[in-house]
Amino acid sequence: MRRILALALPIIGGMTSQNLFNLVDTAMVGTLGNQALAAVGLASFANFMSAAFITGMSAGVQAMSARWLGEGRHEETAVPLNGGLLLAIGIGVPLSVVLIAITPLAFPWIASDAGVAADGSDYLQIRLIALAGMGANFAFRGYWNAINMSRLYMGTLVLMHVANVFLNWVLIFGNLGAPELGVTGAAIASASSVYIGTACYIVMALRHARAAGFLAGLPGAGIMRSMVNISFPAGMQTFFFAAGMTVLFWIVGQIGTAELAASHVLITVMLVTILPAIGFGLAAASLVGQALGAKDRTEAKAVGWAVVRVASAVVGVVALFEILFPDIILGVFLHDPDTLALARWPLRVVGLATIADTMGMVLLNAHLGAGYSKWVMKVSIALQWGVFLPAAYLVGPVLGYGLLAVWIANAAFRALQAGIMANSWRKGRWAFVAV
Repeated sequence: MRRILALALPIIGGMTSQNLFNLVDTAMVGTLGNQALAAVGLASFANFMSAAFITGMSAGVQAMSARWLGEGRHEETAVPLNGGLLLAIGIGVPLSVVLIAITPLAFPWIASDAGVAADGSDYLQIRLIALAGMGANFAFRGYWNAINMSRLYMGTLVLMHVANVFLNWVLIFGNLGAPELGVTGAAIASASSVYIGTACYIVMALRHARAAGFLAGLPGAGIMRSMVNISFPAGMQTFFFAAGMTVLFWIVGQIGTAELAASHVLITVMLVTILPAIGFGLAAASLVGQALGAKDRTEAKAVGWAVVRVASAVVGVVALFEILFPDIILGVFLHDPDTLALARWPLRVVGLATIADTMGMVLLNAHLGAGYSKWVMKVSIALQWGVFLPAAYLVGPVLGYGLLAVWIANAAFRALQAGIMANSWRKGRWAFVAV
């Protein structure tokens, strides 16, 4: 328990800071109206989808570095980080150039409202400039978590989001003599904060990871192949998850712009609840990888269930506020009474589904820590694209049951995924993956 909390609490602290500043960010954009809120929400998920392959490098770095730490190879644990950074830059820079060029043509396909499409396209192009920085930051995150130094990850996240909120205040509203840029200002602030985080990570790695091989050399071809074999499925899973959320925004957009704005807030608030669970999951991934590196499969399995219990207790308390006080939470972001009313019961559904979703998130990341990423990819994609999205389209735009029905379908999908993850963890096939 001490090991779980020592690793998880700094991660959760960083995630909590991220949640708080994401909420502030959303509240700031929300003052610009439903169109701006819908555009930023849709473009944010499109940006997340665009970065999926390079942010997936985090899984390979974390799994490999944690295994090597468990094997006692302390002077080599940063070598996978070097490889992850090379892949992030080598893929991220050319990818961002291509995506920036095609965004004005592609974005209107996912935004049915012309105003949302125009604002969202401008926002996304600016965010894509930071694609390589996002990949590098995720590689650093995987490394710090793998070697039990997640406190560095927390501090950098706090700094990044403080910078983001400050720059939002300056650039969205035109404070301190800056031009009033609205949605464009929000994009510049977010992209800038990514590279602020990258610079901090580099300075910290020069201080704390030089003895472990940081910038001392690249992994051999075999190690790079192993990292890609772990990272590519994780990146694909992230890509299809983000693409699915983008499709979800499109589905909700077919119902109405107010519903689209409400969904952006619902997802942002949902992350307040579930990101701590992901933080516990990242801790589980490191501890599982270290246990498997030490050839202790029994310990690895026990760690997964122990983290589930702790995470469920912590996240359940947060979810209770969503169930009991939805109007207080939503009123911070939604200033139109009709839009707030649309989001009230969907937020309660989010809170009710949180416990199952917590178990699913912890065990999903624990599987990734074991290197069982191909199975995670197959299950996640099949459930989201084969079950949830068709169901959401059916109950929403086709049958006309509205936003609440879409979010009930989402809760059912998350609960089903959690059950499958738990069954797989119980069977234990993940413990025999070679890394």
